[in-house]
Amino acid sequence: MKRLRSAVELEQLRVKILSQRKPEKPCISTCGGTGCHAYGCEDVAKAFKNEIKRQGLSKQVELKVTGCHGFCERGPLMVLHPQKIFYQRVSPDDVSEIIAETVIKDNIIDRLLYIDPVNEEKAQSEEDVPFYKRQQRLVFGNNGLIDPTNIEDYLAIGGYSALPKVLFNMQPEEVTEEIKKSDLRGRGGGGFPTGRKWESCRNAPSSDGIRYVICNADEGDPGAYMDRSLLEGNPHSVLEGMVIGAYAVGAHDGYVYVRLEYPLALKNLGIALGQAREHGFIGQNILGSGFDFDVRISRGGGAFICGESTALMASLEGRVGEPRPKHIHTTLQGLYGKPTNLNNVETWANVPLIINRGADWYSQIGTEGSKGTKIFSLVGKINNTGLVEVPMGITLKEIICDIGGGIPHGKKFKAIQTGGPSGGCLPESLINLPVDFDRLTEAGSMMGSGGMIVMDEDTCMVDIARYFVKFLTEESCGKCSPCREGLDRMLDILTDITQGRGREEDIGLLEELGSVIKEASLCALGGTAPNPVLSTIRYFRDEYEAHIRERRCPAGVCKALITFIIDAEKCTSCLVCARECPQGAISGEKKKPHIIDQEKCIKCGLCRDSCKFNAVIIL
Repeated sequence: MKRLRSAVELEQLRVKILSQRKPEKPCISTCGGTGCHAYGCEDVAKAFKNEIKRQGLSKQVELKVTGCHGFCERGPLMVLHPQKIFYQRVSPDDVSEIIAETVIKDNIIDRLLYIDPVNEEKAQSEEDVPFYKRQQRLVFGNNGLIDPTNIEDYLAIGGYSALPKVLFNMQPEEVTEEIKKSDLRGRGGGGFPTGRKWESCRNAPSSDGIRYVICNADEGDPGAYMDRSLLEGNPHSVLEGMVIGAYAVGAHDGYVYVRLEYPLALKNLGIALGQAREHGFIGQNILGSGFDFDVRISRGGGAFICGESTALMASLEGRVGEPRPKHIHTTLQGLYGKPTNLNNVETWANVPLIINRGADWYSQIGTEGSKGTKIFSLVGKINNTGLVEVPMGITLKEIICDIGGGIPHGKKFKAIQTGGPSGGCLPESLINLPVDFDRLTEAGSMMGSGGMIVMDEDTCMVDIARYFVKFLTEESCGKCSPCREGLDRMLDILTDITQGRGREEDIGLLEELGSVIKEASLCALGGTAPNPVLSTIRYFRDEYEAHIRERRCPAGVCKALITFIIDAEKCTSCLVCARECPQGAISGEKKKPHIIDQEKCIKCGLCRDSCKFNAVIIL
C-alpha cells in the first residue's frame, strides 16, 4: 500500500474501496468479541469459512468477523447483510443450514431468531430486539459492521474523514473549541470536561515543546469491558481520535496503556496501528500536512490503581504504579514532567464523531450537564447482559427493564451499583433516576467508567459492601494511610457484621471512617472507595441493623447468620433436597417430612434452590 500523502489521495482511496464493494452482496457478520469467544465463536466462523468454500460461494458470499455486537447474553451472534437478519446462539452445526436456507433461499430459520420472553414475538433483525431498540449506538454501533483487522472496512464507513478536516481546515484552537462546545466529558470516571483539559494541556508551558497524549485502556472494574470491546472491534476510531487530540494540544508522541489481560484488544490494536502507519494516518507528515504524531502500546500488569492518571504515568515511566498529589495537574506536569493529556478509550472514540457531525449536533443529545451517549456494561441479576449504549438522561428503569429485560426467575429488583467497585448501590425507590454524571453523584454513586451491576432480592447489601471493600483493599497501592489503614479497618468491621460479631456502634464508625477516607485520601481510589459502604448504609440501613441487633441476614446470604430448616407442612417428601445435599445432612423417607442435621449443614443453599415447593426456609 502506498502511503497517502494528501486528503485528496485519501478520498480517492475511499472511492476506490467503495466502488469495489457491492451493497447487495450477502455478507455474514459474525461476532468475534471476547464474550462470544467464550461461547465458541471461533468455531462458528471457521465453519462458515469452510462451508462457503465447500459450496463454491467464496465470490458470492462475504464473511466478516467483527467486534462485539453487545448482546453478549445471546452469543455467538451473527447478522446477514443486507437483509439484516439477526441470529443468536449459533453453533457450528447450524452453519450449513444457514447457508442453504437463509443465504441462498432467503428463508428464515425460526429457532435461531431471538424471541421476546414477554410477548413471545420473534425478532428478525437487531432493530427488532428489545435489547437494541432503546439504544443509541453512535460510538459502539460500527463494531458489528467492520472487520477490526481490515482498515478498508473503517475507511468504507467514513473512517479517517475527520482527520483531514482537522489537519487542513482547522487551527488547533478551533478543534479544542469544538470539543468544548460539544460539552464532551471524560468517559473514564471523573467526567472532567474534555475540551477544558485539552486547552489546559495546549496552554501549559513546555521548555522544549514536548507534550504527550495518552489513551487510558486500563479497564479494571469487575464486570466492565466497554473499553476492551471498543479496542477489539473498532481500534481505528480510537487512533483517529488520538491523532486529532494530539494536533489540538500540540503533542507528537502518544501511548495506549492497555492491561495485559486483554490479548484480543492488544492484537487488534497492534494490527490497526501498523495499518494506520502504513497508510500515513500516523507517523511523519501525516497526509502531507506537516504534522507528526506516533503512538506506542504499553502493556499494564493489571493493577487497578494504574487506572488513576498519575499512577498510570508512573507505570509508563517504569516506576511503581502509585499516584501522586495533584496540586499540579498532569496537563501541566504529567508524563516525564511534561504537559500530558489523558483520556480513556470511549472518550477518544467520540472525538471523530463530534468533528464530523459538529458540536451542535452532539450537544443536543443527553442532558444539560451530560451530553452524548454512554456505553454501559450491564451485568448481574438481569436477563439481558451485555454492552449497551444509551443517551445520557435515560432512566435506570429503562436500562434495567426495557433494555435489560428485567430480573430473572421472577425475582424482585433490589439495587444497582453504578460506577464500578467505588460506585454506590442505588435502591429500587430510585429506579426512575435519570442516568447522568450529576444525578448519580447526588444519589451517592457515580458514573465511573460505565459498570452497572444489577442485584435482586436475594442479595445481601452488607455482604456486597464487604465484597467491594475487600476488592479495593487488595487493589489499594498503600501509599497513603487513610486509604491503606481506613479501608482495612472498614473491611474488618464489615466482616464482623456479616459473621455475627457486629456491635451497635459499628454503623456510626463506618460512616465516620468513610468520611475521613473520602476527605483525606491521596487519589480518587481512596476518595470514592467508601461509596459502596456509605450508599448501602444510606439506603439499606435496616439490613445493617438486622445483622447487628437480630443476628439475622434478611437475604439469607451471610452463613454465620442463617439456619436452613424444612417446613413439615410444605414438604412433600420427594427426596430431591436430600439427593442434592453434598454433605448428606438431610434425612427422611418418602411420605415423611425431611429434617436437616444442623451440625452437618454447610449452608450452601442447594436444598433451598432445588425445592420446588418452597419447603426449605431460612431462619
